[in-house]
Amino acid sequence: MCASVKYSARGPALIPRMKTKHRMYYIALFSVVLLGLIATGMFQFWPHSIESSTDWSVDRHSVHDAPLVHLSASDPIPERGDLSCRMHTCFDVYRCGYNPKNRIKVYIHPLRRYVDDLGAPISSTGLSREYNELLSAISDSDFYTDDINRACLLIPSIDVLNQNSLRIRETAQALAQLPRWERGMNHLLFNMLPGGPPDYNTALDVPRDRALLAGGGFSTWTYRQGYDVSIPVYSPLSAEVDLPEKQPGPRKYFILSSQIALHMEYRTELETLKAENGEAMLILDKCTNLSEGVSSVRKRCCKGQVFDYPQILQESTFCVVLRGVRLGQAALSDVLQAGCVPVILADSYILPFSEVLDWKRAAVVIPEDNLSEMYSILKSIPAKQVEEMQRQARWFWEAYFRSMKNIVMTTLQIINDRIYPYAARSYEEWNDPPSVKWASVNSPLFLPLIPPRAPGFTAVVLTYDRIESLFRVITEISKVPSLCKLLVVWNNQNKDPPEESQWPKITVPLKVVRTTENKLSNRFFPYDEIETEAVLAIDDDIIMLTSDELQFGYEVWREFPDRLVGYPGRLHLWDHEMGKWKYESEWTNEVSMVLTGAAFYHKYFNYLYTYKMPGDIKNWVDAHMNCEDIAMNFLVANVTGKAPIKVTPRKKFKCPECTAIDGLSLDQTHMVERSECINKFATVFGTMPLKVVEHRADPVLYKDDFPEKLKSFPNIGSL
Repeated sequence: MCASVKYSARGPALIPRMKTKHRMYYIALFSVVLLGLIATGMFQFWPHSIESSTDWSVDRHSVHDAPLVHLSASDPIPERGDLSCRMHTCFDVYRCGYNPKNRIKVYIHPLRRYVDDLGAPISSTGLSREYNELLSAISDSDFYTDDINRACLLIPSIDVLNQNSLRIRETAQALAQLPRWERGMNHLLFNMLPGGPPDYNTALDVPRDRALLAGGGFSTWTYRQGYDVSIPVYSPLSAEVDLPEKQPGPRKYFILSSQIALHMEYRTELETLKAENGEAMLILDKCTNLSEGVSSVRKRCCKGQVFDYPQILQESTFCVVLRGVRLGQAALSDVLQAGCVPVILADSYILPFSEVLDWKRAAVVIPEDNLSEMYSILKSIPAKQVEEMQRQARWFWEAYFRSMKNIVMTTLQIINDRIYPYAARSYEEWNDPPSVKWASVNSPLFLPLIPPRAPGFTAVVLTYDRIESLFRVITEISKVPSLCKLLVVWNNQNKDPPEESQWPKITVPLKVVRTTENKLSNRFFPYDEIETEAVLAIDDDIIMLTSDELQFGYEVWREFPDRLVGYPGRLHLWDHEMGKWKYESEWTNEVSMVLTGAAFYHKYFNYLYTYKMPGDIKNWVDAHMNCEDIAMNFLVANVTGKAPIKVTPRKKFKCPECTAIDGLSLDQTHMVERSECINKFATVFGTMPLKVVEHRADPVLYKDDFPEKLKSFPNIGSL
């Protein structure tokens, strides 16, 4: 059995930390296995080498066709590396410039074959399969540019993923010869297996000036926060073994340890835990009794019993990931793929992509000194939380660990977010499994510093069969100067909308969307046609609002884009006699809701309503054909903690043409259901988020005795 070194965080080289009684034993054992580790380490993790004629290069030629570059002993060597580097000191953001897509451009230096004075190559493996996949992923992505003058980031075609295969000095000399090297400014190096014996530094030993490092083994001593990117150590088994996703929940084993060549001190403590907890734990090691021709990489053993690896990982709830000679372990990727919750014991280790990923949701991190308490710590985690962590672990692997392409694209996106912070991915986008495409929408709580794709607002009119009033609404809305587009949601599946020639002639685009079911929630669906940030939801019978009132409402919304800004105000009250909430529609100075029959809001809330509405509220609304407006008020108030804004003084919204047959609001049970809605929604939300205010926004001078031509909005309805 191979031994590995246990480290502490006492210095950049991570001085070995051992108990005194084990120190002499450690020195002797380490001396015996050192040569074995050096010889086998690179093959265990990186069994591939590219020697075919189909490998990657910028011009799609074979690496064998790449020009030969001779290095001289007198060629310059970059500086060791500046630990004080940060994005604002060692990175030139002005090279990145502004572009409409807020995307950095990445240039890959052409392939070269570097040899020394004697013709010996600087690397023993050349271009590995992993680095080939990495470069191919960049060149096929939207980040890539073949124009070095447009590049924000530059990638050498020199493979430094595995330090074991490199000649340190010669590799540094090759880097210094790259065009536009300029002390490594804006260059990015990828390395997964850093350091070498006997110290095994946690960062690449190749001198690299100011270059950024995407490293797979950073410790808190060597990681330059906000500059370097901590990446996973890629596991080749990801491409070789297909592990179908397994449903979360309890599994055969509670804790599993499957790493080979663990240090004896770790293994002793694990064996002690197993003795205390019996069959709940399984401790595996390298197999010594395999038949000839059977790969030991794919097998693990325990007392002569052989298990398939990594398949066995799916049989455990928690999987131990301990440090080896290096902090970063490919085992972490295998564990995530299996949907097993990793238990990470590696003091000072910077977890992969921890700049953006919330590892508390997918893993348990335990100090090495607390290994003996691991079982009790894990037992204290609630079962529901464990299931969520199992799902999150698998999704982290799917999204960020699965392939070299996933790893490099995540790295570039992190750097991209630093360069364009106003367009950066949110915490939710990085950490929540995607149930909806959020790329076209931004939370109004964190509005971008750039304008939306289209100015103005999009009017969304929900209609069923009131053609005459619908056309009157369209005609009036079309007069509003800030209207960008008009979207009619046709909610009648039994009748076709009017012919195109019958619709009002307006100067803005008009689009009719036919729904598949008659649901009130269709008015809040995030239609692709909505390109503006602002949405005006309006019913097809609201014919009394003037263009001045609508324009003023939009301008109020622009000042308060996280609020519901509307015209009809409503109030919720607590009925002390009945002991529940009551819906009030009478005219009062207090307002806690504005009805979405005529209201402006940020399109972000369409996504929340459609995909994130708590409980069964959305289905309840569609089943009862009522209260979608109250549900939206609850949602917005719950997210923002703010009250809506009522605009203009209209007391009533009267529709002379509407009859009891046409309007839902005139049904006898309507008001009773409205109170029921408030009580049900408050129960689902677990609180009453609605805020009561005495506030109304009116345009300046609208009632004062000034000439009409001095008023911006003269046509405002009266009380």
